[in-house]
Amino acid sequence: MSNLTPAEQSILATIEMEPMLAQVQQWAAVNSGSANLKGLAQTAAMLSDAFSILPGKLTLLDAMPTERVMPNGHIENVEHGRHLVMTVRPGAPVQFLFTGHMDTVFPADHAFQTLQWREDGILNGPGVADMKGGIAVLLHALKAIEASKDVPNFGYQILINSDEEIGSPSSAPLIARLAKDKTAALTFEPAALPDGTLAGARAGSGNFSVIIGGKSAHAGRNPEEGRNALLAAADLALRMKALTREGLSVNPAKIDGGSGNNVVPDHAILRVNLRPHSPEMQEFIYKEIKNLVALIEKEHEVSAHLHGGFGRPPKPISNSAAVLFDLVKQCGKDLGLSIGWKSSGGVCDGNNIAACGIPVVDTMGVRGGAIHSADEYLITESLTERARLSALTILRLAGKGGL
Repeated sequence: MSNLTPAEQSILATIEMEPMLAQVQQWAAVNSGSANLKGLAQTAAMLSDAFSILPGKLTLLDAMPTERVMPNGHIENVEHGRHLVMTVRPGAPVQFLFTGHMDTVFPADHAFQTLQWREDGILNGPGVADMKGGIAVLLHALKAIEASKDVPNFGYQILINSDEEIGSPSSAPLIARLAKDKTAALTFEPAALPDGTLAGARAGSGNFSVIIGGKSAHAGRNPEEGRNALLAAADLALRMKALTREGLSVNPAKIDGGSGNNVVPDHAILRVNLRPHSPEMQEFIYKEIKNLVALIEKEHEVSAHLHGGFGRPPKPISNSAAVLFDLVKQCGKDLGLSIGWKSSGGVCDGNNIAACGIPVVDTMGVRGGAIHSADEYLITESLTERARLSALTILRLAGKGGL
């Protein structure tokens, strides 16, 4: 702590847990599942009120609809909630991007909707760690900085999107636009481990659906005249899974389709997730699955249409990202925190930011665990801890004029 300047100490001392925790409890009490447009609208309104304490221009941007393959094979448009964007001092010489998301994985009809204390300092609730706690960390780090007169001249944009948990299909172009010409970025996903370890390199992620059309026939009288779409989908799933190797995970996740036991099924949809750890592996697997789809068409005499893409590019650690990680580590040390990082197979908007050539640390949010489950929890003391870490990192980045 002795390595902090008087100005840094003064700014960090203003960050307190109680108002942060109160906001997290208020936000997490509202369901904001990615498909719950009403809940997302209510959450966006609350966040707009909260972030209005910062200088700059705040807008809620309508999201572009995206496509989704339905169980019947039809492709339909899906609506998304609005995205919050705030721009502060756009003319400043140094510019940063700060991102978070307001959506959770828990839909409006999910059983997990309420908050409870597991023990003193451990709050269980939907989205408390992922990532309404992270949003509070971002807000209060910036609030403390903006309240001080000892702040370098820097500008930033904030994005809090509504579709991160489903791969940011509508906000990915917005992320790319906002990342342009930024010096560095911070994303407020929860720490990779409860001890505060950051996520470093990340695999990429691609979600694909293969729409298979066969030919129906009676299963007893003339099965040979049918073309079994379900069998083709199962064969394709096995062949795709066999492509798993070092640096690549292939997960055939679901097959929709089929019909009555006495009918040769004429349609099926295979859903598959691909996790390449490098751009080269992404290129390899995309080529291979296209080849497999063509092979299945030929061998099973069916039609097969590949739909989807890589919404999250692989995220290796660039030289500039390593410098940013080192800065966060030093800031942590000066605050009495031990900050490390490890590679992760998980993905987030940090993947998209890094793909724009911008150095990013994407786990600046709270410590907690069991995210995406009804056991999700927030370690409440980490609210102030991580807000101070974020504020100090931003101050030093701005003071240096970047990396």
